[in-house]
Amino acid sequence: MDGNSSSRNLLTLETLNLSTTHTYPAFIFGTITYLFIVFCNLLILITIAVTKRLHKPMFILLFNLPISDMIGATAFFPQVLLSIVTQNRVISFPACFTQAFLIHLYGTGNLLILSAMAYDRYVAICCPLRYNAIMTPHTLIRIVILVWVLSFSFIIIVIILTARLKACRTSIVDLYCNNPSLLKLICEDITVNNYYGFAVTFVIHAGSLSILMYTYGQILRTCIMTNQRDARQKAMQTCGTHLVVFLILQISTDFTLIAHRLDSVSPLLRRACGVSILIFPPVLDPIIYGLKVKELKQSMLMFIKRNVNAMK
Repeated sequence: MDGNSSSRNLLTLETLNLSTTHTYPAFIFGTITYLFIVFCNLLILITIAVTKRLHKPMFILLFNLPISDMIGATAFFPQVLLSIVTQNRVISFPACFTQAFLIHLYGTGNLLILSAMAYDRYVAICCPLRYNAIMTPHTLIRIVILVWVLSFSFIIIVIILTARLKACRTSIVDLYCNNPSLLKLICEDITVNNYYGFAVTFVIHAGSLSILMYTYGQILRTCIMTNQRDARQKAMQTCGTHLVVFLILQISTDFTLIAHRLDSVSPLLRRACGVSILIFPPVLDPIIYGLKVKELKQSMLMFIKRNVNAMK
């Protein structure tokens, strides 16, 4: 009885389809990728924390992006690396729901953080004389708290609505746990889940895209009208960096969510795109911001040089 009961509390993730010869190379590659993500994002976090000249709204908002990236990477990589070594794709219900919660928190958090950063750039470029009056420390704290409270509230309700239902299947159709794949285990009526999930997805994705389109439309208008070439180039460079990061996450996330609702989409393509959400943004975000944002790049190089000299 105990064995049967415990087996019903276990789920099976989609197989990785790794041959014996590819097991350890995949483990090494995954470990290096995860360590690279953690190192680069921690470097940005520590650099912003210890460099006083970076204690500005733009970088305080940016400070939250590596935190979100590491949440997503840590929810995915340790579990998949363990399953590569053990050749065991079994995961418990609590672990699966925890992974789904953290991964959705990462995706939602990233989009809301990037939306807040777009608003900050809009104020800085379009209302430069009022920037300090608008982006006060109190306003900044409210924005950061709002981002994380909204992200947590939206996703915890999504997970609770799914967890209340009884699963009659045990095979997860993806390489990691997420709410769409968990819903496919349910044999009860999931109408409420679908309505709420659609509403949350629309609010987050359409809302963040609307903020980006409006702020960047205003920024583009201001850049065209300004006569200061250096200021225009700096603004476009900063906004271009932000736009690339936003579009990478937005497009891959939207495609994955749509693919779950269309049977015609290849499962392999859906899984590949789903994994890309957890790999490319956490890898590319610190690289893009570290290389393209001059002030951050200089501070990072100074921080590394100072610590290397201290070790000698």
